Amino acid sequence: MNIAFYAPLKPPYHPIPSGDRRMARLLMQALRRAGHDVTLASRLRSYDGSGDIRRQDRIRRRADQVAQSYLDHADDHTKPDLWFTYHLYHKAPDLLGPRIARALSVPYVVAEASFAPKQAGGPWRNSHAEVETALRQAARIITLNPDDDPCVRAIVKDGDRLTALAPFIDTRDARAAARTRQDHRAAFAKEYNLEPTRPWIAVVAMLRHGDKFDSYKILARIVSLLEETPFHLLIAGDGPARDEIVALFGDDSRIHWLGATPPATVNALNAAADLFVWPAIREAYGMALLEAQAAGTPVIAGGAPGVRQIVAHDETGLIAPMNLATLANDMARDIRVLLSNPDRRRDMGRAALAHTQSHHDIDGASRQLNQIIMEAA
Repeated sequence: MNIAFYAPLKPPYHPIPSGDRRMARLLMQALRRAGHDVTLASRLRSYDGSGDIRRQDRIRRRADQVAQSYLDHADDHTKPDLWFTYHLYHKAPDLLGPRIARALSVPYVVAEASFAPKQAGGPWRNSHAEVETALRQAARIITLNPDDDPCVRAIVKDGDRLTALAPFIDTRDARAAARTRQDHRAAFAKEYNLEPTRPWIAVVAMLRHGDKFDSYKILARIVSLLEETPFHLLIAGDGPARDEIVALFGDDSRIHWLGATPPATVNALNAAADLFVWPAIREAYGMALLEAQAAGTPVIAGGAPGVRQIVAHDETGLIAPMNLATLANDMARDIRVLLSNPDRRRDMGRAALAHTQSHHDIDGASRQLNQIIMEAA
């Protein structure tokens, strides 16, 4: 099947790394594994983060041009059999897919759509209405974040059109890193002058404002609560808020800033670490949490709904209640518990590796996606 793929928030090959970009690329990869030809339909970004109606109108006019050009060039050889849009919401509506799919009489499928009724009268009201129109047209709606389900389900009369898909990654490289854990641990110990006998805690996250910054503030509080606890905290990531985030932690010799880190090094870090810790403030689900578990590392995280579907509490890690007033204290307590029990950490790490391979691997996701789009077609 020829599939036209589109991500209105951020193209899959956008230069700035993010979980959203990563998930778009994984969806394309999973569809190709199922034997489909997947073409990126457009790089048009419909995102407006400020609620600027004039900017939204400019984007709409540009989208009209892009859609018309696509239709003008569609023929028997280039016409898709199905349109697939990933991640649409009121700040980034799908201004191409519904129109093109109707004009070409092909099924329209969306993944990770969110619908916020409170935006009906706000500065994104037109975009909000466009999201509703798209969801009503969609032959299938794939939900990756359980937070999105209630509001989407409320406007979709046919509940059979909604299908949950567990977030997924290609676990192969992480599993390979886990098999050579001691080699990676020796390499990191040498490069960053780490004590191998101390517990190592890994964090992988962009250093940027917004939700990531809020999580780093909680993490800094956790570190201060563990002032007397010996460990090495290795933080991989970079971004525009680097100086502000580094300042949150003060001059703590236990912290090592690794900067921007390629995927292979992330897998090595996860495999070498004893724990992966992340507060996950307003996290959709957390690709980094999946990567850590795939490398056999137990996770301690804040209990956002999306996180709860990828971390099995007390099996592959520990989840703290998502209460901002108590989150730092709860996570600090969980860290003390696991750092003091290496056997439990080891058992959780083994369970994490097996769980991600069984429930969050691209092979299983590919089979489920194939079934969904074949039903839609």
